[in-house]
Amino acid sequence: MRRIRRLVHLVLFCPFSKGLQGRLPGIKVKYLLVVWLGIFVGSWVAYMHYSSYSELCRGHVCRMIICDQYKKGIISGSTCKDLCEERSLLFQHCLSSSPSQQVYRGLWRDREVIIKCGIGEALRADSRPDSVPRRDVEHTAKLLGHCGDLYVTEKIPHTSLYGVDVPPFLQSLLPSIGHQLIHQWFAPAWPRRAKIAIGLLEFVEEIFHGTYGSFYICESSLRNVGYNDKYDFKMVNLHKVATEMTIRGFLKGRHCEQNGDCTYGRDCTATCDKLLKQCKSDMVQPNLAKVCGLLQDYLLYGAPLELKEELQKQLRTCMTLSGLASQMEVHHSLVLNNLKTLLWKKISNTKYS
Repeated sequence: MRRIRRLVHLVLFCPFSKGLQGRLPGIKVKYLLVVWLGIFVGSWVAYMHYSSYSELCRGHVCRMIICDQYKKGIISGSTCKDLCEERSLLFQHCLSSSPSQQVYRGLWRDREVIIKCGIGEALRADSRPDSVPRRDVEHTAKLLGHCGDLYVTEKIPHTSLYGVDVPPFLQSLLPSIGHQLIHQWFAPAWPRRAKIAIGLLEFVEEIFHGTYGSFYICESSLRNVGYNDKYDFKMVNLHKVATEMTIRGFLKGRHCEQNGDCTYGRDCTATCDKLLKQCKSDMVQPNLAKVCGLLQDYLLYGAPLELKEELQKQLRTCMTLSGLASQMEVHHSLVLNNLKTLLWKKISNTKYS
């Protein structure tokens, strides 16, 4: 036992013998401390990452709930048999960012897919065998099949505007300049970014006063938007897009002291009537202003010199938009169309269009 303790002491506190240190004068104690500190931090990060895996990744729970309801005849769908009987719909790599919203890369009939399952939604009592999947919007991942509240969609290769995103467990460790450099290194060529941006602007158009009503983007994040192999824009996570009716129901009669108390999701914020102490129904920032905030760095980096000044001006105007688009619809449409036209003129009649 004494020998084991002595060995551990030598490994942890004496990585180099005095004789070896004498032969390697360039090695200083402070460098050794830095190395050991790096090992400690790396181990801590890895521990935190894998300890949160079991909390975030509960695909087995989703499968169990869905298949139990399928066997009882509560739900049905085109993928139920493959999921619960033939086991040909397989959960693979976990992409979940919330325990209640399970997202996995998967395999279905030898095709790579994305599997999405809201555990809270799957447990609702009002699920019915004849329930139909939500309708597709343009610019979203194609719906391939469903089983109750489990949805199978096409796999979008790039789930960030920049083509790559820093893993969540490393985001807090990297300075902002580190994030910026990583994005710039991996970003598509500027003309392709312009094409993706046009698709994002078209998405904003189609979800406001569209075929299925008005919707609001309640988390404007790079992780919710992406593109396919043809550089066509795709909305990755529609759980962050809420209907106007849902938001109005949330705000109606809600007590508030400040605007922050009237926030649905992360950034669908309405104004607070400080006299009545109740939330109003008007959004502080419309969808278009949020999207332009995402596009500012994305489009200005590497933009053609002859375009950069005008592009910067239009993005700045767009980001200052406020209030519901219904109250100033013409102005919003003008700003959006000006941006689309500016970008399209630059890439039209080229291989990137």
